[in-house]
Amino acid sequence: PEDRLLVETDSPYLAPVPHRGHRNEPAWVTHVVEVLAKVRETEPDAIADAACRNFSALMEA
Repeated sequence: PEDRLLVETDSPYLAPVPHRGHRNEPAWVTHVVEVLAKVRETEPDAIADAACRNFSALMEA
């Protein structure tokens, strides 16, 4: 569900497809967001916004 959605990378291992074979970086989480948006048939901004809200709520808990 959207209110439980968080996004992460597997840094420093298992880089996303455009960077496969290189060290993974947290900045590449945008690739995870893009793929998740395609799977959920929504916009990447919607995924990023939900993940930011949920992370903030998690840190406040």
